[in-house]
Amino acid sequence: MTTTASVILLLGRILFVALFVVSAQGHIVNHQRFVTTAKGKLPIPYVAGWPVGAWLIVAIVSVVLGIWPDVGVLMMAAFLVPTAVMFHPYWTFSDPAQRRTQRGSFYRNLSLLGATLALFAFFTVTGPGQFALTGSFLHLR
Repeated sequence: MTTTASVILLLGRILFVALFVVSAQGHIVNHQRFVTTAKGKLPIPYVAGWPVGAWLIVAIVSVVLGIWPDVGVLMMAAFLVPTAVMFHPYWTFSDPAQRRTQRGSFYRNLSLLGATLALFAFFTVTGPGQFALTGSFLHLR
C-alpha cells in the first residue's frame, strides 16, 4: 500500500471510531443509567456500564493504533449486534415518534455493523497500511 493510501486509511480509522469514543465515554460516565436500561435485556446488566465502555476503548485503541485492527473491528461488531437488536427494537414501539427514533438508532447500528465487517475483510486481506503497530491478526488472502 502506498504512503498516501496509508495516510488516508489512518485518517479513516481515526474518523471511524469517533462515534465509538462518545459511546465508550457514555458507558463509563453514566454507568448506572446503562445498567438500569439493561435490566431485563441482559443476563448480567452490570456489564452494560463501564465494562462495555472499557471493551470499546480497547477496540478503539486497536483500530487507531493498528494493533490487530481486524480484532478491534470485530469487537465493535460484537457490541453493535446486541445493541441494535436488544436496545433499539423499533418494531415494538407503537408511538410514532419513539418508533422513528429507535428505527434510526437501529439502522445506524446496522450500518456501522456493515462498516465493521467491511473493514474486517479489508484488514485481513490488505492490512491496515504502513501506520500500524502490528498489522492484522488474521490473514484471509
